Amino acid sequence: MLQKLKDWLFPGGKEGSFLTERSVHKVFAKACKKAKINKKVSVRTLRHSFATHLLEGGTDLRYIQELLGHSSSKTTEIYTHVSKTNFSKIKNPLDRLMK
Repeated sequence: MLQKLKDWLFPGGKEGSFLTERSVHKVFAKACKKAKINKKVSVRTLRHSFATHLLEGGTDLRYIQELLGHSSSKTTEIYTHVSKTNFSKIKNPLDRLMK
């Protein structure tokens, strides 16, 4: 289980407070505009991309589930898409026995 943070990763304006969801969305929209990103993206897109990159990088789905705070692995699977290129990396255990 993840430990509780003593300090917020994204602190708010007042001591001991956190950045509100609305503020995160505003900052994200401003950053997208500044970066000239014209696609429809959201903070949820970042969360989804984070999970997908972890999975494609070899992180176990159970760890991703914990990081995202999901109680069910089924929820985590919705957020993650396995790249078809990763299928080529799967090694058949029987092939290793034959060598």
